[in-house]
Amino acid sequence: MSFEFFVRFVGMLIFAFLGGYAGAELSLQYGQNPRVYVPVLGLVGVLVGLIMTPYLTTRPARAMRAVLGRLAAETLFAGLIGLIVGLLIAALLAFPLSMLPAPFGDVLPFLGVLIFIYFGVTLFVMRQGDIMSMLGSFGGRGGGPETTGGSAAAWSNLNRTILLDTSVIIDGRVADIAKTGFLPGTLLIPRFVLNELQYIADSPDGLRRARGRRGMDTIGELQKLPNVLTRVSDIDVEGMREVDDKLVVLARQLKCPVLTNDYNLNRVAELQGVTILNINELANAIKSVVLPGELLRINVIQEGKEYGQGVGYMDDGTMVVVENGKDVIGEYTEVTVSKVLQTAAGRMIFARVDEDKGKRKK
Repeated sequence: MSFEFFVRFVGMLIFAFLGGYAGAELSLQYGQNPRVYVPVLGLVGVLVGLIMTPYLTTRPARAMRAVLGRLAAETLFAGLIGLIVGLLIAALLAFPLSMLPAPFGDVLPFLGVLIFIYFGVTLFVMRQGDIMSMLGSFGGRGGGPETTGGSAAAWSNLNRTILLDTSVIIDGRVADIAKTGFLPGTLLIPRFVLNELQYIADSPDGLRRARGRRGMDTIGELQKLPNVLTRVSDIDVEGMREVDDKLVVLARQLKCPVLTNDYNLNRVAELQGVTILNINELANAIKSVVLPGELLRINVIQEGKEYGQGVGYMDDGTMVVVENGKDVIGEYTEVTVSKVLQTAAGRMIFARVDEDKGKRKK
């Protein structure tokens, strides 16, 4: 027996009793036979209780749970503090307001409670970032401005939530980055992202299935890291079907960044004011910096698109196009950088074979 059926049954009994009681009162008031009024109104109460009970109990509770589930812990905490402050101010003003002449003394205390609760919750939720920073500053030692500011910033970073996209979980590099400590805070994986990952892992296509299972392994590795808090949440977004759309809306609600390497999600999120942490951009940022005229020693492994070109790669994966490098394919060769080109796909280096140094085999 489901909980909603139990609630309907209890509501049916309560409304049946109320209907029978109302029928008895009406029969006494109008001098009618109670054997007619009591059963009829009792059956009406049964019908009303059977239909209306979920709309008065379980469904509002479910809607409230969904709303609270979409809120960040910082927002709930700030709202709770605002509620307490609003109630305290309303309690302090209730007695003076009750001394006013009627009807003001009867109405204003109740209105004061509603008004101060509303403004308290609204004000504290609006300034939740400052409140969390202030609470974090209380943990600083020494009391100096630098210590206080540093503690607040550290507390804010450690309590930051980062949403993980499906693509970045499948990529797997997020686990290696998290090990280094460059991702402070909580890594949040919504249930709909996990469901999409499971759907990919169950795909009949072998490649997609392998990628999905690698993503599952990545989540397991993240959860084992002692310095990273990884949480899978049932939080969801109503009215959205696409995972990318849900991530963008959820990031705006939680006021947190999205970790991804999906170019399309990156562009859509930036247009809507959502902060994006792109692993591909991070990888490009930490690649070796070379300048025209520098010498590199690389292994030319294949021909290029143009005649006589060769292509090699640096240790960080940066592609090097070598002019006249066709003759040294398969050999480690010293080349001179002629040009560095930054593209959307990453950094590309153009070089030429250093004839003075000659070719050197590994």
